[in-house]
Amino acid sequence: MSATTDISQVHAFETRFDAISQAETVRRVFMWRTDPTRVTRTVVTVNVAILMMMRSDCKLAQAVDAADLAVIDGTPLVWACRWLGVAVPERVPGVDLMDSLLAEGSRRGLRVFLLGTTQKRLDRLVEVIGAKYPGVTIVGARNGYFTREDDSDVTRQIRESRADLLLLGMPAPFKEVWCEQHRDALCTPAVLGVGGSFDVLAGFVSRAPKPLQDAGLEWAWRLSQEPRKLWKRYLVTNSMFIGLLARKLAGRLLTIR
Repeated sequence: MSATTDISQVHAFETRFDAISQAETVRRVFMWRTDPTRVTRTVVTVNVAILMMMRSDCKLAQAVDAADLAVIDGTPLVWACRWLGVAVPERVPGVDLMDSLLAEGSRRGLRVFLLGTTQKRLDRLVEVIGAKYPGVTIVGARNGYFTREDDSDVTRQIRESRADLLLLGMPAPFKEVWCEQHRDALCTPAVLGVGGSFDVLAGFVSRAPKPLQDAGLEWAWRLSQEPRKLWKRYLVTNSMFIGLLARKLAGRLLTIR
């Protein structure tokens, strides 16, 4: 486990989480940036879908366990932890964390490598970041359509770019497992997988309205926008999670009695 040892940790659903706010996560990333060894550190945002995938994917479970920070992404998972008596400060959504890192990076001259999505959307994302975060330098950008045979070339590009932060706009579990497998070859102080957040920031997918986010229904908004892509992820994993949570709550009630 590569957890950051001076941060409070909690355990829920057989998974360790770091009890850390979004602001503190950003602070940590910029602290890692100053390390002259350029050791690669990873931040994983765990939502309900990833949590349930971990139960049948040992490589994903190992990648989350090895992350330097594992934060909770998603209101339903925050609520579930609290119902089980596990104190977590707040959710840390990947899209919001990415925005905060880029905003702070614009003030501090952050060097960023972008990996993921289609070439068309990636090109647009580079334009958006340049306009919205002018102090950020995009030192490399590559779409997410590469094969295992390309891995060494991809890691070489990232390493030689001397990026401070690698952002991966790729799906789970690929992004978490790939980063852990190639951690030593990246030599990038901070790595964050943000899934479909590239498409949100680039303007191809809209973010759920704030009331839906607060109600824990952001997943439903995303499902309505991309049903073919996301129906299995949300409907299947959400159903599995509800069953798991019900068993955990029942067990807790029996223990209390």
